Amino acid sequence: MKDNQAKYPQLRFKGFTDPWEKRKLGKTAPLRGGFAFKSSEFKSKGVPIIRISNILSSGEIGGNFVFYDEQNNDDKYILPDKSAVLAMSGATTGKVSILFNPTNNKVYQNQRVGYFQSVEGVNYDFISTIVRSEFFMKQLESVLVSGAQPNVSSKEIDLFEFAFPKFVHEQQKIGTFFKQLDDTIALHQRKLAKLKKLKQGYLQKLFPQNGSKFPQLRFSGFSDAWEQRKAKDIFNSLVEKGKEKLPVLSVTQNNGVVYREDVGIDIKYDRKTLNNYKIIYPGNFVISLRSFQGGFELSNKLGIISPAYTIFRLKDKDSHDNSFWKTKFKTFDFIQSLKTVTFGIRDGKSISFSEFGDLKLLFPSKEEQQQIGTFFKQLDHLITLHQHKLEKLQELKKGYLQKMFC
Repeated sequence: MKDNQAKYPQLRFKGFTDPWEKRKLGKTAPLRGGFAFKSSEFKSKGVPIIRISNILSSGEIGGNFVFYDEQNNDDKYILPDKSAVLAMSGATTGKVSILFNPTNNKVYQNQRVGYFQSVEGVNYDFISTIVRSEFFMKQLESVLVSGAQPNVSSKEIDLFEFAFPKFVHEQQKIGTFFKQLDDTIALHQRKLAKLKKLKQGYLQKLFPQNGSKFPQLRFSGFSDAWEQRKAKDIFNSLVEKGKEKLPVLSVTQNNGVVYREDVGIDIKYDRKTLNNYKIIYPGNFVISLRSFQGGFELSNKLGIISPAYTIFRLKDKDSHDNSFWKTKFKTFDFIQSLKTVTFGIRDGKSISFSEFGDLKLLFPSKEEQQQIGTFFKQLDHLITLHQHKLEKLQELKKGYLQKMFC
């Protein structure tokens, strides 16, 4: 469709049939630059300043804030509640966040932070949706200056063109709809973040810290000191090959052991070498190529995996629980202990079983292991459910953006 032709979105609220019209962003929400506050005058309290470092890649406003003396500046660079602000340089260049300030306390706008100003006759929720959409990002890519210090220009952004509903009432309908959807997404993001934080807290409390043999928090009925053994006394290495027809697996940091075709990238490999791949069974552990970051995973699949990986399993399943050890390998203390065997190892080389085998590991009775393993299994399931729900909401928003804009 040519630019001078009428624009009609695929999906509309009842009662609206008029064509949309092209408008420049500078005429509907001009981008205002911030003030160059002097870093030498930053305070530990006072009026908070939004800097580019406070506009996060997640789309939220956070991080470490600095403050300014209220008496040292006029009110020109105060940001209203629900301001759409843009990182104009730095690591998150092009990212737009919404400032939530329901109490309307003063918040200052620093240099290189752009504020999309409110214009009479234009619905701001509609603008907030536009500047966080793929329509905005596509135009941004054409003016983004990349390099060591990526940046964008307010003059170029003001020239961006978008299709707008002719009547502000339709803008309001659309803006309110996406605001409610954004609020729901933000709520689930906060719930997910709380669950992940809760898990980290329990990982610290349910496992001994700082050389102790007693965890801070325990399930009822357990009080004995945890036992300490070398890893090679608990696990043994597994090297079995010659099954090239089994599915090829990969190890990921976020999703554990997955089928290679589900990784999302085209990983090249020579099928002639598959006979040399290691067999991994459900219930086997694998040390990934990023093992110095804690890449110990428990497989729930039968398949073959690159010979570069290290595979091991429990020697005595009557005395140990896989779910406990899966969780143990994700604790901060365990990951820190890997430094003693990963010195000098770079990305691309796995820890050998002999290196891992000399690590001293603490563990309780199998009964307590099972309690801990089950607890974290249920918590992980809850986190996964929230993650999937959040992803569905984000996909729903993406679909509505495509259908309700043109």
